[in-house]
Amino acid sequence: MMYRTGFLGLIGQPNAGKSTLMNFLVDEKVSIVTAKPQTTRRRVLGLWSSDEGQIVFVDAPGLIRADQGLNGFLAKEAGEVIADSDALLAVVSVDEKAAEDNEKTLELVASSGKPWIGIVTKTDLGEKGHRVLILKDMIEKRKGKALSLSLKNPKSREAQEDREALLLECLALMPEAPAPLYDIELFTPESERALICEIIREKCFEHVHQEIPFGIAVRMIKFDEMAEPVPRIAVEVLVSKENHKGIVIGKAGSVLKQIGTDARKDIEKLLGQKVFLELKVSVREDWAKNQRLMKELGYAHERKS
Repeated sequence: MMYRTGFLGLIGQPNAGKSTLMNFLVDEKVSIVTAKPQTTRRRVLGLWSSDEGQIVFVDAPGLIRADQGLNGFLAKEAGEVIADSDALLAVVSVDEKAAEDNEKTLELVASSGKPWIGIVTKTDLGEKGHRVLILKDMIEKRKGKALSLSLKNPKSREAQEDREALLLECLALMPEAPAPLYDIELFTPESERALICEIIREKCFEHVHQEIPFGIAVRMIKFDEMAEPVPRIAVEVLVSKENHKGIVIGKAGSVLKQIGTDARKDIEKLLGQKVFLELKVSVREDWAKNQRLMKELGYAHERKS
């Protein structure tokens, strides 16, 4: 049997379930997941490897239209994932409020010229179950293979059987190759520093409400792996407005403490050891309009010649 490997882009609207789907397929938490839309800000890679091949899943930001600032980066990032992938998963949710947005996702993927599969997510929402057949029909009319998936109980036997079947379908879309693209022991090529910053940003989304999390960025100040008795991690949480700082910190530091406690638990699980985590909140007025800072945070594209 010929070995196959390549990049498989997950494309869909904000909050369609792309990150949850990738974590399920990789069987590890690679992408952060929150109830708020547009949590994913840059492409994140997850790996699945077997004797037959390797799939590099690429979780893309949700599809939006914008030209400048952070939203401009998100829009371009999603477009580049489509262009750079060998095949695509069009992720459409039965919970999508605007039906035309699912239409846009399918049109974009189907017109890419790449092999693709359509995945209908959130099928466990009983009151919207009738939409599953409608979405499958929309996929099939565009010559895509239509599959549906419920991740309400991801460890159930049925879900795991669906996972194995979907992985084989995805692997069949990958080009033939002599060897894997990444070490087969890895579940992601993302650095520990990047994963730690994403975990902290996830906890900010969980504990800070309204629109404030969308103006938050996270950057690593120090990661001393050799510190005693445990590694020391110092991270800066950036907010875009002065009045947001107090909200993120909370009364007597209560909100920031909860963010830090929850983040530390996930970081310790990731690293397999105890850590000391220090968080500080800084104001960087309109950081998303600062090109230098955007680049430092990883929210910038290299200009192609």
